[in-house]
Amino acid sequence: MFSLKILIVEDDSVSALLLQRALEKNNHEIIGIADSGEKALDLLEENHSDIVMMDINLAGELDGIKTTEIINEKYDIPVVYLSASSDAETLNKVVGTNPSAYVIKPFNIRELNMVIELAIYKDRKEKELQKLNNELEEKVRIRTAELYEANKELTKALEKEREINELKSRIVLNVSHGFKTPLTSILSSAQLLQMYAEKEHPFKQKIAKHALKIENSVRALNNLLTSVLFFGKADANKMEYKPKKMFLGAFLKEVLDTVKAGIENDATIKTKFGNLPKTITSDSELLYQVFENLLSNAVKYSKDGGEVLFELDYVDGNLVGKVSDQGIGIPKSEQPQLFDRFFRAKNVGIVEGSGLGLSIVKKCLDVLKGDITFVSEVGKGTTFEVTIPAK
Repeated sequence: MFSLKILIVEDDSVSALLLQRALEKNNHEIIGIADSGEKALDLLEENHSDIVMMDINLAGELDGIKTTEIINEKYDIPVVYLSASSDAETLNKVVGTNPSAYVIKPFNIRELNMVIELAIYKDRKEKELQKLNNELEEKVRIRTAELYEANKELTKALEKEREINELKSRIVLNVSHGFKTPLTSILSSAQLLQMYAEKEHPFKQKIAKHALKIENSVRALNNLLTSVLFFGKADANKMEYKPKKMFLGAFLKEVLDTVKAGIENDATIKTKFGNLPKTITSDSELLYQVFENLLSNAVKYSKDGGEVLFELDYVDGNLVGKVSDQGIGIPKSEQPQLFDRFFRAKNVGIVEGSGLGLSIVKKCLDVLKGDITFVSEVGKGTTFEVTIPAK
């Protein structure tokens, strides 16, 4: 057994002497014998002790329990109680001081040595545990502080990003609006040129041809600006659902007229409308974006002279529409990206486009609380189906 420095606190001199001899036989060093709590504290003030053997009943103002409380608070040294009594009242008194062990007098040497070893082992383990706990608390404190600082930096970064996005949205909206007016003027001039070309003129055919090119180019650029403006509003969280009563027949005619005006590959659009109501309540601008983009894409990616089928029905308070073509189709590996902004499949070839149309469709359907599905096969065409609540 290892050697320890021990303080004996015992007011019975005979018991103290017997305990001293027993401990010294096991190579322990007795730093002193105190017959009162006050004297025990004085000895500890001047000497280091590994353990205290404490009699519970002491003469003076401080008994063993009060003395132990002071030792626990001031020195943090393990205490082994010595007592001739093992009654419940005595045991209840000592429990509150968290003693390292409790020995009943008279004791034998073997039992005493075992108690002392256990007391030292218990004390060391408790201190190791406390040290680990303190280290853990410190790590948690440091980590918490680091997370707090990181959160502050993240908040600053997010605020900065928000400001940049707002600035970007304002720039996009202002620039796009700025383009709208001159484009309208160019389109009007192109249409006037076409009117003049109808009269007898040596360059009649050339004027008509180039005026049509100008008109188509302006329409394409105008559509692009409309898409940019759309996403400018979306990114600025300014897209709202604004339902109003609308005449469905007039709406569909407007969509079809617009799409047909932009056909450049002689594709045709065949319609198949079911039992549609005369009026519905929905957001006409969002609906327009859905059907105009789906039909324009179907026409654009159809073969020259191909046919696009536009079906629309009204079922259980929902508009159910299908747009089918026999065009180039979408590669299966690229279909998961179909609604991503600016995504264009690799097989589009020289067909012009911004890659925004289907992204706009999906965004509008999210606001309308509608759904979209599609099936597509390369070389055989694509069919989109939408279901949109409309009362």
